[in-house]
Amino acid sequence: MTATNRVLAHIGTRYPIVQAPMGWIARSQLASAVSRAGGLGVIETSSGETENCKAEIAKMTALGLPFGVNLPIRFLKDDAMLRFVCDSGVRFVTTSAGSPAKFVKPLQDAGITVYHAVPTVDAALKCVDAGIDGLVVEGAEGGGFKNPEEVSTLVLLQAIRAKVDVPLIAAGGICDGRGMAAAFALGAEGIQMGSRFVSSAESPVHVNYKNAMVNAKETGTWVLNKKSTPCIRSLKSQRTQAIYDEGLMPPDALAGIQRLYFDGDMEAAPALAGQTVGLIDEIKTAQQIIDDTVAQFFEITARMGRLAQARSFG
Repeated sequence: MTATNRVLAHIGTRYPIVQAPMGWIARSQLASAVSRAGGLGVIETSSGETENCKAEIAKMTALGLPFGVNLPIRFLKDDAMLRFVCDSGVRFVTTSAGSPAKFVKPLQDAGITVYHAVPTVDAALKCVDAGIDGLVVEGAEGGGFKNPEEVSTLVLLQAIRAKVDVPLIAAGGICDGRGMAAAFALGAEGIQMGSRFVSSAESPVHVNYKNAMVNAKETGTWVLNKKSTPCIRSLKSQRTQAIYDEGLMPPDALAGIQRLYFDGDMEAAPALAGQTVGLIDEIKTAQQIIDDTVAQFFEITARMGRLAQARSFG
């Protein structure tokens, strides 16, 4: 691959495949496995554990692997993490959960490329006006925190690409080469995967969580709390069934998320996950995930190329 792919030029990896920044999960154990496999591992800061997150960034820096950091604007208590990232030698940052306007200049002045995660065309246009380098286009299929006005990746990518010319990383509903090929057809130059890497062998979460994802159907998630904040997508369970039926999520619903992640108590909190759980049927290493994704991507795009060359539909 050459640097004509703008995402690759920005992230400095072999493949334009990015690991999503899941709170507590997206740390060096997982991020280093993704980066070693040719993708971009990303360190989270949404957990609010500032010192632990700083230590994880330092670990990745010491490994000499390409990696990124996510700064979720709404969840940052102060500018300590921003200042640390600007001084740490990090080269790629994604921002999310709020306006990046005040973050873009200090990050770029520190030599950092900045992408912002957006769920709508309006948000994308505001980010471009703010001078963002690229966008992570997050469709409603993805897990975790969502826009209650659900727009699928299929529609959102097309709508944003029609309005902007910055590089796009597609997120939500992608876990393999089929999704990657589809995203590229719609104008993306990279993909971000969350659920697929959460269920990987190197993911630090409990095997109960991984197995619940592997065993889930394509209808195995709810979008919860659409009339309040935060709106999330999570696996179906007794706990999330009750929240779904009620329509609102208790303020402390996510308080037990670490017991779910690391102790395997699947009723301790909503288990954040995307609709791709219906496409994930086994636990694989990060290397297998990326190798399989890339191989399938090129198999599909080669077939599409042959169809185009022959001016044929089959």
